[in-house]
Amino acid sequence: MDLREFAEQVLFATTLEEKLRCPEAIEDAQPGKSLGSAPPMPGRPIGLAFKPSGSGKSDFPRLHRLDQEAERGRLLHFFANHELLATELMALVLLRFPEAPSAFRKGVLETLKDEQIHTRLYLDRMRECGTEFGSIPVSGYFWRAVSPMETPMDYVAGLSLTFEQANLDFCRHFAREFQSVGDTETARLLDTIYRDEIAHVAHGLKWFRRWKNPDQTDWEAFCQQLKYPLSPNRAKGAPLNVEGRQAAGMEPDFIENLAVFSQSKGRTPRVYVFNPFTEEHIAKGARFTPVRAQSILARDLENLPQFLCRQDDIVLVNNLPSAGFLNSIQQAGFPLPEFAQVQGCAEPSSPLALRKLGGLRPWAWGPDSLKLFGPLASNLTDDNTLRLPAYHEGIAALYSKTWSAAFFRRLLKTMEAPPWLCTEQEAGIVADTMDEALKAIASIRGRGHHRVVVKESFGLAGHNMIRLWEPELLTTHRAWIERGLGNGHPLVIEPWLDRVLDFSVQLEMEPCGLKRVGFTGLRNDLRGQFQANWAEPNHEKCVPNQVLKLLRAPSIDPGNIHIFYKQVVSFLEVEFRSAGFLGPVGIDAFVYRTPLGDCRLKPVVEINPRYTMGRLTLELMKQVCPGSTGVFKLTSRAALRSEGFESFVVFAKNAAERFPITFAGHPRPRLSEGLVVLNDPTRAEGFLATFRVGKGPGSGHDVERWI
Repeated sequence: MDLREFAEQVLFATTLEEKLRCPEAIEDAQPGKSLGSAPPMPGRPIGLAFKPSGSGKSDFPRLHRLDQEAERGRLLHFFANHELLATELMALVLLRFPEAPSAFRKGVLETLKDEQIHTRLYLDRMRECGTEFGSIPVSGYFWRAVSPMETPMDYVAGLSLTFEQANLDFCRHFAREFQSVGDTETARLLDTIYRDEIAHVAHGLKWFRRWKNPDQTDWEAFCQQLKYPLSPNRAKGAPLNVEGRQAAGMEPDFIENLAVFSQSKGRTPRVYVFNPFTEEHIAKGARFTPVRAQSILARDLENLPQFLCRQDDIVLVNNLPSAGFLNSIQQAGFPLPEFAQVQGCAEPSSPLALRKLGGLRPWAWGPDSLKLFGPLASNLTDDNTLRLPAYHEGIAALYSKTWSAAFFRRLLKTMEAPPWLCTEQEAGIVADTMDEALKAIASIRGRGHHRVVVKESFGLAGHNMIRLWEPELLTTHRAWIERGLGNGHPLVIEPWLDRVLDFSVQLEMEPCGLKRVGFTGLRNDLRGQFQANWAEPNHEKCVPNQVLKLLRAPSIDPGNIHIFYKQVVSFLEVEFRSAGFLGPVGIDAFVYRTPLGDCRLKPVVEINPRYTMGRLTLELMKQVCPGSTGVFKLTSRAALRSEGFESFVVFAKNAAERFPITFAGHPRPRLSEGLVVLNDPTRAEGFLATFRVGKGPGSGHDVERWI
């Protein structure tokens, strides 16, 4: 029989007997013309026609029921359909590309014959389990994903190196599962197919390397060749079978990159990006350009949104994380999202622009994120909780320290202040002119607060502020105030209080209302710049233990503090609804000591309508064992050197040796103790983020020692 005639028989026959029949002698003497576009579906018996796309997945057999013969038969039914699809796709490639090298076509023929045998083996074993082929609706996903191939290279990338490569994992995994329930016959069958799959992948890899751009690595060429919805994520199962890939001839670099690659297999992903300077963009507009230290921070920490999102979401970065770094994060128990490069991501031809998206989640909504995400708005699905416009003039006002100060004053006027709460005198005063600023400073000092802080409306913590320690205003102080007012925004003037402990409240504004996510401890340096956050057991409901200890007295019920924060959340929800804001929110607060020595609470220092490091800490805690404390910390290069380390790489290695990771818990082990480095120390220039887990203050340890 001629090869073309045989391929047509396999592709278009409507009985299994014809599809699986193979003559002894096949010649490729008359390849003929290309078939052209693939048919919507290969020829199939009526009972094996593809179920409609979008009709939902068939109920995949549960592995814990494999001791039941009927469940084993159902699982084999899935496998048989996959093998039949591979057979039909190989027939299609022979008809689509008659001009392909004869050696390639011969290799495809031999692989096709193996797939026919595999299908028969599954059918026979399936019938022995009491299951008839066609008794379960069959999927046509493989066909829809691979049949649009335009070149033989599409075939080897899409079938040989994707679905057949994944079978290296599935065959080995399911052989062990069948063996574990005593079904040695099916286990042996899968082992046989596994050995054949190694040869099939090797055949595809040989031609892939022959046809790819020689300047690209196998991994680079593979990622470039696949067309959505195919991705490297479809080329693997769990656990990853390194041995089988090595036997097929794959390079260690390819295997390592595949191990840490992630992309959604079904759920519409949300897109995240780290844009930490939104306040500056709001304040200065197009005039804003990050200084060198800011640019370094943004580059070093750009991957951090990976700890905010789910495994099938997307994080935009300028530079894709290295496989080695991602492997360390994976080994620490954290799921890996998909990473995509921010440059050109919204261009009409970019892969991201061609995909449906479930939401857009920048670190902060502002002019910068609106510009980046605006072109992607039309890709959003019906999940309208984060649809554009997510940023407008009303939301811009929420970033202002003057808005926070005014909100706090309104809040205090609505309630009778308990003795542990600050008074309106400790709230910030908003000044629009130099005269108002001078009067506010004089008023604060007249009440006995000789130290005063003046803040610009917009700016990150520790920046855009001046401290007035001297008895009289200096010329430099006046010049700073004039310059601040000259930016077109009012100033906030506050008494400098003797802060004892900082903490934060993390919230999420949803369409149904403002929800509390949890509380974190907060450590800033003497200049007010962020150093660390920590979260204790029961952080979802309770303020840090040290806050309660500082404010506790015989006449104070700690529960009243939590009741008070419910009032704050309720009051703030009204404001956010009015502004049309949705998304994450952080409220900074602190406990301070009065001149009389007692402690009081300033519950609202700043309101940040964006992600914060405190929220990041709470998301990290989702991977931590109950009863443990977690500390998120930023270490600067200056701090690194002061501790005697010559580089972030040396620092990270030392930390791994001093604080090894351990897991505990069942059925899903979680971090129990140890330290995880959260950004790549080999690339970090100025900052390294770490997360340390262990028993917290409740167990007699002082969390302050971790910072």
